[in-house]
Amino acid sequence: MDHAAVLALHDRDMREGARPDGPDARVERAGSVVRQVASAEGWNGVVWSSLDAGDADAAIAEQIGHFTGLGLEFEWKLYGHDRPADLGRRLAAAGFRPEPEETLMIGETRDLLFDVELPHGVRLLPVTDQAGVDLMADVHEKAFGTDASRLRHQTLARLATEPDTLVAVVALAGDEPVSSARMELVPGTRFAGLWGGGTVEGWRGRGIYRALVAHRARAAADRGYRYLQVDASDQSRPILERLGFTALSTTTPYVYTP
Repeated sequence: MDHAAVLALHDRDMREGARPDGPDARVERAGSVVRQVASAEGWNGVVWSSLDAGDADAAIAEQIGHFTGLGLEFEWKLYGHDRPADLGRRLAAAGFRPEPEETLMIGETRDLLFDVELPHGVRLLPVTDQAGVDLMADVHEKAFGTDASRLRHQTLARLATEPDTLVAVVALAGDEPVSSARMELVPGTRFAGLWGGGTVEGWRGRGIYRALVAHRARAAADRGYRYLQVDASDQSRPILERLGFTALSTTTPYVYTP
């Protein structure tokens, strides 16, 4: 993999050329910034910028004014290679709150088509309806300890309007949901994004996470996507590196609450 070339392709296709992630969202270009504006239940924020020391503070102030004027909390999704180099410091000085840093990791789909044996009694269930979304949201809340209302809203909306751009799956131990994950496909690009992979405590370390990666990699390959992209936590990064993903940058959510 040519790391610099793939990172530039990711920036062009997935950030500067971002598509709305739901039917209630729109992507706008405001000068040197690309942002998504959605409802309060959706994701709002800056996905790409091309700034320098001379215009960064004004661009930050403009985005604060825009989103607060709409009454929306929003996120500035800052990547480690974004410019200016002190953009994170400038965001913090303007009132943004940084959340934990993650690692942008990308793997070639063809290298991720491996077989993983699930633990005895565990099966994979595709998520295609309300009942499946409820199971996925239950896993999310137990695995991450966070509210799944936004996840539930966005997943149901996507299944209703663009089902071909989403692959979601739940691992069941009997009738108990123990792990879940989803993949968002971006038409017209070579990238599919892996999101939300989580396993409830007590079922970790048994290969289920790896099985969900392999399941989604096969689905991406079947649909012609060359690359899989993950924003990996510190817990996921070592697993993904062993599977063949490469760290290309970092990403930190900077959140602004009106």
